[in-house]
Amino acid sequence: MTLTADPTATPTAAAILRRQRVRESAARTYARSFPIVPVRASGMTVEGADGRRYLDCLSGAGTLALGHNHPVVLAAIRRTLDSGAPLHLLDLATAEKDDFTTALLESLPAPFAKGARVHFCGPAGTDAVEAALKLMQTATGRRGALAFTGAYHGMTAGALAVTGNVAVKQPLPSGGEVTRLPYPYAYRCPFGVGGEAGERLAAVYTERLLDDPAGGVLPPAAMIVEVVQGEGGAVPAPDAWLREQRRITAERGIPLIVDEVQTGVGRTGAMWAVEHSGIVPDAMVLSKAIGGSLPLAVVVYREEYDSWQPGAHTGTFRGNTLAMAAGAATLRHVAADGLVARAEQVGHRLLTELTALKGRLPVIGDVRGRGLMLGVELVDPTGVADAVGSYPPDPALAVRVREACLARGLIVELGGRHDAVLRLLPPLTITDEQAGAVLERLAEAIAAAGSGS
Repeated sequence: MTLTADPTATPTAAAILRRQRVRESAARTYARSFPIVPVRASGMTVEGADGRRYLDCLSGAGTLALGHNHPVVLAAIRRTLDSGAPLHLLDLATAEKDDFTTALLESLPAPFAKGARVHFCGPAGTDAVEAALKLMQTATGRRGALAFTGAYHGMTAGALAVTGNVAVKQPLPSGGEVTRLPYPYAYRCPFGVGGEAGERLAAVYTERLLDDPAGGVLPPAAMIVEVVQGEGGAVPAPDAWLREQRRITAERGIPLIVDEVQTGVGRTGAMWAVEHSGIVPDAMVLSKAIGGSLPLAVVVYREEYDSWQPGAHTGTFRGNTLAMAAGAATLRHVAADGLVARAEQVGHRLLTELTALKGRLPVIGDVRGRGLMLGVELVDPTGVADAVGSYPPDPALAVRVREACLARGLIVELGGRHDAVLRLLPPLTITDEQAGAVLERLAEAIAAAGSGS
């Protein structure tokens, strides 16, 4: 074997991108949207190999609560490296793991954290979803699951089964017994009524379906829900509706799993998104920001469900020492530095100003979200409106806006039912100046793409 690469040479960005297209799989995603080669990053700023700087409103799909290379995270990593601590120990006990679980449990809502158990999973949120579903199947002896339209829970078999996206599920065999329930989505209400009436119908539908002896739904092992749907288009669950789902599941002995992979660690203006409604779930799936930018995923659940056998859900990379150190530092810094309140404050400003922008740009159909998890849905205002007055989504325009944003030094990604939603996930450390720049560049991009210029 001959190695031809010269480690001292600096390849050009064009060469790197060309090799990526040739070497990597057709399943590439973000690389297709953003043909740049980042070489440095700090906070919200990413610098490409061409010297251009970008404001990053993607933040590793919500992973980077503190932005890129935050000093608190780097210090925790360096301290761990310098200590000589083992970097990989499967699920053995370490001081770093003990410290992380302490920080994690201290950050969770007290009624849920009291007596809770933590299971370390493979390093991605999808594996934690698999673990949560298996846990509840073991505890209840049942098989099926309740999941929602618009949901995204991951790409492995069980997680994909409870995901709503048809395009990624269609080529594959069925991944399990899943009953799909309507998620309240005011702009595109599944019942065609919108507002509080749509929320009430969604809750009533769940209850009537479960209680109907001819409804075709066997008692499920669990319900899994996102408090704010991320990939589904930054759609927040109404607090009253979520409390109803908790009541319905509790009265029928159905464990409730809340997927906080993207909503956790201050993202929505609360440390954990369940705090907005005050519900106490039976399990929470956590990943992304809990690792302080490094891979880490856990399931936290009420101890009465801890009924599986040793090795029932295992994996090699459950002992990421660096991620645990970085995660503990991140959790404590978010709490101590007031970043939860900061996310709420800046998120409110962005939501207010984007809503005002909607009044000037008719291609903006809806602006929504919670904290620093926001969505701008782009539409074709010349199309035929639906029963609640919503215009058809315009995914082609959304692609043009994303490209126009990148040309202006702003990284935003798309999501939603038709990939027509601009998703904003800036770090919690975003400054007022950066927030203003995001608004300015986004407004320019939408105006330019919408006019065809």
